[in-house]
Amino acid sequence: MRDPCCNPRDHFPVGRRELLKLGSLSLVGTRLSDVLRLQADAVETPSDLPATAKSIVFVYQSGGPSQHETFDPKPDAPDTIRGEYGTCQTRLPGIQFCEYLPRLAARADRFSIVRTMRQHYNSCHGGCNYLLHTGTTELPRGETNASITRNQIGGHAWPSIGSMIAYSKGPRGDSGLPPVIEIPRLNRMNYPGREGGLLGPRYDRVGIDLAAPCHAPDAGGSCPNCYSHDDPNLDAERRPGPGPRAWWDNTSCREPDFHLPNPGDVSIPSDVLRQRNGLRKTLEGLGRRIDAADRSGQLAKWDLFRGQALQFILASRRPGKANPFDLAQESATMRDRYGREEWGQAFLVARRLVEAGVRMVQVTLRGWDTHQNAFRDLKAKALPSLDYCLSGFLDDLEERGLLDETLVVMCGEMGRTPKVQPISPNGKNASGERFTPGRDHWGHVFPCLFAGGGIQPGRVLGSTDYAAGAPVTEAYTPSDLAATIFHCLGIGPDREFQDDAGRPYRIYRGHPIGGLL
Repeated sequence: MRDPCCNPRDHFPVGRRELLKLGSLSLVGTRLSDVLRLQADAVETPSDLPATAKSIVFVYQSGGPSQHETFDPKPDAPDTIRGEYGTCQTRLPGIQFCEYLPRLAARADRFSIVRTMRQHYNSCHGGCNYLLHTGTTELPRGETNASITRNQIGGHAWPSIGSMIAYSKGPRGDSGLPPVIEIPRLNRMNYPGREGGLLGPRYDRVGIDLAAPCHAPDAGGSCPNCYSHDDPNLDAERRPGPGPRAWWDNTSCREPDFHLPNPGDVSIPSDVLRQRNGLRKTLEGLGRRIDAADRSGQLAKWDLFRGQALQFILASRRPGKANPFDLAQESATMRDRYGREEWGQAFLVARRLVEAGVRMVQVTLRGWDTHQNAFRDLKAKALPSLDYCLSGFLDDLEERGLLDETLVVMCGEMGRTPKVQPISPNGKNASGERFTPGRDHWGHVFPCLFAGGGIQPGRVLGSTDYAAGAPVTEAYTPSDLAATIFHCLGIGPDREFQDDAGRPYRIYRGHPIGGLL
């Protein structure tokens, strides 16, 4: 049964078919030769701020995690607000986390939490996703939540945070990898706000689908990939498939068979690609001869974009440790340290991508839209997984000397309602089990974690009311979140970009969160 308050269009199905033809690579529905047009128009103006971070890893908790069941529990509230969980004491005096985050509680002096993030628009996935990922507080002119959710945004779409980072900073070094990459499972995750908007598609991120296929018909929920809210482990006699007493095979999220990026049906050996890349370089002299005739510069740009696509393919085929996607190069001990499931292995790939020089890595963790069976599923799946893999990720970054230069930010697009409530009081899943309650959407307040990259650790900013339903101290917006990221990366508050018509726009729309810096 599908949640009536979740719009199916909030969870777009996108095919994984990947095709390399005529120099164009498609990864999860994204044309790489178009997407990798990242440096052609980049502003070369040096940053006017000293950067405290070289890269950012943005951990996106898709669906909106509950503040009560993560970083802002209310143990003294009535059980209809408190929920079913207890708390655990962190290393910070007087600060408690949910009882199912003990590892993060033990490391609370290494990161900071903002408890009073707030959305100004609504509590719907489409609008909140757009505002969070673009770092804005209002929808584009003339747009509604319906048009945003359908991904039919007009010509005034604000660029995503990643697109503005790609525009302002470009790639790190000469790795051949694009500046902004999203992993690990992009089919069904084509949410609004991820694109280049006014900057154009040349600054879109590159989404790479590394995880094994998910067979759930409505992947994206608290399974952590199924809105059916089912748990086959409760009954060994049940078998996968539709129908009474059956369940959908969603085990791939727990034991992922991560794979390298697949360039598609057309197999081209790396040595041939190198020869073609070399040929392209020998033709650059000829290309300069036609520059005068190519007044718009489109031919030259097309050649550059095609070359960048080839560089990406070569980077993804590097042998051994040089390939950031190849987890076979990591020891069994290290893979165990991160956790042998989708989220943990995605964090491990993120660390390897940061080491390879990627400017921004987004790790999308699905499964936080917990309307039903929330307390069963969170304690059994999402919370222990997050506690384990994020702790391992932070520990590994710190031991490698990468945490000081890598900004880590984690949040969802919204929080959850203060009151525990069933969204469908008489609802049942496909096998006939009755739903137990959860929490509905709530954009009025939600938490955000910050670590590394110039962030002062061990701080908890903001207080909420007795029900964790509203801020009672200063609230911060997605614009402030974006400004904090830009500040740490050394992008100054006066930086601008221009659209195709030459109209200037300020990159900053908010203010860095001073208590973190």
